[in-house]
Amino acid sequence: MRKWGIPAAALVLGVLVAGCGSSQGDGGKPAAAPTSEKLGPDTGVRYTEATVPRLDGLTCTEGNGGFKYGDDLDMIVAGVDDLPALKEDKRDVEGTASCFGNPRITISKGRHSATVPHLTGKTSLFTAVADPQSALDKSFERSMKLSKDYGRSLVGEPKTYSTKALVMKCQQNVTDGFPMTTCFWANYSAVGEVDFYPPNNQHVPLDQAAERTRAFASGALSTESDTATP
Repeated sequence: MRKWGIPAAALVLGVLVAGCGSSQGDGGKPAAAPTSEKLGPDTGVRYTEATVPRLDGLTCTEGNGGFKYGDDLDMIVAGVDDLPALKEDKRDVEGTASCFGNPRITISKGRHSATVPHLTGKTSLFTAVADPQSALDKSFERSMKLSKDYGRSLVGEPKTYSTKALVMKCQQNVTDGFPMTTCFWANYSAVGEVDFYPPNNQHVPLDQAAERTRAFASGALSTESDTATP
């Protein structure tokens, strides 16, 4: 597991290694924002597993990609305790996946450097999410508050997005000195988040992050044959 592993006060912020990530932040061409549509009615589709998505230009695997910031700086899906969690063997059904693009992103701080994913996403499944917008707002606010308490600094204002199948909210932030972009999403069966690491020491633009989040959510919930594509 790669992480800084020493007190932040002992580190001096370095720079991201130039050329170690595409300026698009997703391993491919720039993505436009998702087509804006009103969230549709609940179709009754439910999921039994959060799987590893297949995304154009990225190689995705289960887990956090071998890197953690540590010190509670890594994003979580909070604010969902009141939702009816889907359980398997008495455990909540959740999933974490990380996706790497080419070229890889390397972040550096002082004498320390690490190769990081282009993005890491966490998904929590529920028997039902009656009001996805309310669930999104609650999870976003709670998770971002916790991240601020642990040292993330928010940049600018959040931006909301909606398609027929899910709603999203994205926010740029600075984590341990690095420009991150974070999106939360929700539909009638799940709530999740996607954390985007910085190519070339730049935030991934919100619209690009939202479109990639839409694709991530669609792929992570594609195990049902009758799944609707967000």
